[in-house]
Amino acid sequence: METRSIVNNGMTKNRYNQCCTCTVPDPKLMDGGNYIKEGRDSSKSTCLIFSPKEDDEPGSLGRYLKLFAKHKVNLLHIESRSSAREIDGYEFMVECAPGGDLGKLIETLREQCGYFSIISRNHKDNLGTVPWFPGRLKDLDRFANQILSYGSELDADHPGFTDPVYRARRKYFADIAYHYKHGEKIPRVDYTPDEIATWSVVFKKLTSLYPKYACREHNHVFPLLIENCGYREDNIPQLEDISNFLKDSTGFSLRPVAGLLSSRDFLAGLAFRVFHSTQYIRHSSRPLYTPEPDVCHEVLGHVPLLADPAFAQFSQVIGLASLGAPDEYIEKLATCFWFTVEFGLCRQNGELKAYGAGLLSSYGELEYSVSGKPELRSFEPAKTALQKYPITEYQPIYYVAEDFEDAKEKMIKFAQTIPRRFGVRYDPYTQRLNIIDSKHQIEDLVSNVNQEVQILMDALRKLKD
Repeated sequence: METRSIVNNGMTKNRYNQCCTCTVPDPKLMDGGNYIKEGRDSSKSTCLIFSPKEDDEPGSLGRYLKLFAKHKVNLLHIESRSSAREIDGYEFMVECAPGGDLGKLIETLREQCGYFSIISRNHKDNLGTVPWFPGRLKDLDRFANQILSYGSELDADHPGFTDPVYRARRKYFADIAYHYKHGEKIPRVDYTPDEIATWSVVFKKLTSLYPKYACREHNHVFPLLIENCGYREDNIPQLEDISNFLKDSTGFSLRPVAGLLSSRDFLAGLAFRVFHSTQYIRHSSRPLYTPEPDVCHEVLGHVPLLADPAFAQFSQVIGLASLGAPDEYIEKLATCFWFTVEFGLCRQNGELKAYGAGLLSSYGELEYSVSGKPELRSFEPAKTALQKYPITEYQPIYYVAEDFEDAKEKMIKFAQTIPRRFGVRYDPYTQRLNIIDSKHQIEDLVSNVNQEVQILMDALRKLKD
């Protein structure tokens, strides 16, 4: 019997989703080990954002920098910029290295600054920090290699564990992901005849089931992928071609990754409409089984729905909700992701259809999910987020969404229950995230919304003429 992929969740390494995540081996470690990037560890740095008080004199930055020297806190990066919170104001962003009396420095800055906020990867402290999240698209480079497992590091029960040729190929794919940086083209891969033969088995089996079991959005997009991205039985499509197609369709893009990211980091990528995708393929000895997400799972299961505007927005809503959220809510969001993006069902024309990638890339579970054997429940994020689930067998419970718009609206309402002192908005023009925590910012956004409404009203009037 075919078995579906297993993936890990967060630092506990026990569950998450069948999507892409990342590992990368290091030549300086034992063969098959994880990549460890040398140099400063940005995951342990702390970012402080602060602005002077209104009555501060010009040149106040020098006075603030003396505080850093006084408390022996070294700076890795510093920049000044116009404030989004005050008209004609400005603010500073500094990245602090570990060490020194950071706690005392923060106390002093809180007292002396007009605005002060902390964003930190190492947020398990009493400093009132917000868990670090990327502020702009290129910031994804900072965590893309902070992976949890896999890559060329294979568990002893992995089908390719004793195959030196397969392990070498896995290291090749891991190297591609490790060296990739934002803005670069995704390197093209010359897949071997053995890899193409494995793909062919999976492709033929799944495509024979899609017309009956896949949702209409998946079946609408799939022929377009065949036409534009080289989806064929005898060809494994290239991530670069797929990424360009997604950008034209919904603004999503793919980023190569070699193994499992933490839930927090993977979801943060979705906020920018970036999907971290593996590029390697499962071992040829068991073409209908994989113990981790591979290129079959990514491009057959995930990609078609990411080209649908409603589903793309739903995925981004989950990503935006994760930014700066407490750890317990990251777990809840990851669970919602599991029961929707990975194993979600919906009703279309009175019939159950699959839209979750874990189903659309698993021929056995795809049929089982709509067989009437498992329990079906309505998707309600607050309840779904608390549901436990197995990762080594078919799901006993599936959640059914009426449609993606309904699921999106429910996720937006659920996100409003996450305790954060700020709102987050993605700016597609600058590909940056705006932290909204002031009246001035809200007023600007309301003004922009009013302008958009006027454009719509003008178009409506013209239609009536």
